[in-house]
Amino acid sequence: MTVIIGMDPHKRSATIEIIDTHAHVLTVGRYGTDKPGYREMLTTAQRFPDRVWAIEGCNGIGRHLAHRLVHDGETVIDVPAKLSAQVRVFATGNGRKTDPVDAHSVALAALRAPNLRRVAADSTLTALGLLADRRDALGRAHTETLNRLHRLLLELLPGGAKKYLTAAQARRLLATVKPRDPGGKILRRLAVEQVSDLETIDRKIKAADRELRQLVTEHGSTLMSLHGIGPSSAARLLADVGDIHRFADRNRFASWNGTAPLDASSGDQRRHRLSRAGNRRINRVLHIMAIVQLRHHTPGRAYYDTRRAGGKTSKEALRALKRRLSNLVYTRMLTDQRRRELVGPGGQSGTTPDSSATGLTPNTDPSDKPQPGPNHKTKPAPAPMG
Repeated sequence: MTVIIGMDPHKRSATIEIIDTHAHVLTVGRYGTDKPGYREMLTTAQRFPDRVWAIEGCNGIGRHLAHRLVHDGETVIDVPAKLSAQVRVFATGNGRKTDPVDAHSVALAALRAPNLRRVAADSTLTALGLLADRRDALGRAHTETLNRLHRLLLELLPGGAKKYLTAAQARRLLATVKPRDPGGKILRRLAVEQVSDLETIDRKIKAADRELRQLVTEHGSTLMSLHGIGPSSAARLLADVGDIHRFADRNRFASWNGTAPLDASSGDQRRHRLSRAGNRRINRVLHIMAIVQLRHHTPGRAYYDTRRAGGKTSKEALRALKRRLSNLVYTRMLTDQRRRELVGPGGQSGTTPDSSATGLTPNTDPSDKPQPGPNHKTKPAPAPMG
């Protein structure tokens, strides 16, 4: 009998609930995440030979437990927090959260939803994910430091400095400022400190980009050859997507990353609305890719202009472009993975082609169905290329 082990993970504890294929609760328990607690939890689970672990937040708080289980030969699937939250409301009639309720919701979500991502023990993808997180944190630190510097420069210089300011430009500006009053001297000293911090962050960003570029290239990915995809974006795509084969087609991929519009038709009125679901980090990568393509003379820009000429608003045309870019990224990742598979074990990404961890239910949840694309009346333009 196959069982699902739903887990609500925390830093120092984890609550699990084991259910069978009929959603009958078999065992509930709370365990520590230290070595004795982990061994006790694993011993409890090993009473059921055919088992699948379902963990909420395998890219966040649950990552440390998910990877420990995978390294111990366990099958682990990642349950999105939004999915388990929806199940919790339907299962309990309210949105109240407790650890046992969360574990129960995660287990039910894994039982009923097909095609959830199977967590793979790929050290390269793990490293790419960690470095992409670090690169994102450096980008936020750069923005925060620059904002603080602008506030100080506004006090030192009439009108402040230009919006897009580099550390070198800021140093040259500060060299022209010689305040004599105590307040002005403090402002200048604080501004110099912010410039020094900005230079340090810039060096770390360049080093992170070099390391990411090398890892992405060694992984055999050609995503960086697409216009608008840099080392950080490529690493984020590889780490969050994992095995591209888990998506049956490009429509499923677009639904997963939130670029597929949602059907909002009613009666004879046919319309679609923006989807705010899906992986928002990948959606952000595609948004940046679209903005970069719009700033240059690219096929993406031509596609956008065609949509605008067809009567779409700027936002609608941008959404259509993001969906088209999602298709382009899907095709490129599929090609890269097939090429790695042809190379042999040495070129494998380390993931499994088994997209569904359980295969317990033959029915497809409505939220997993591919969403229709925009209802264009104009002749579609060719897909933008990298």
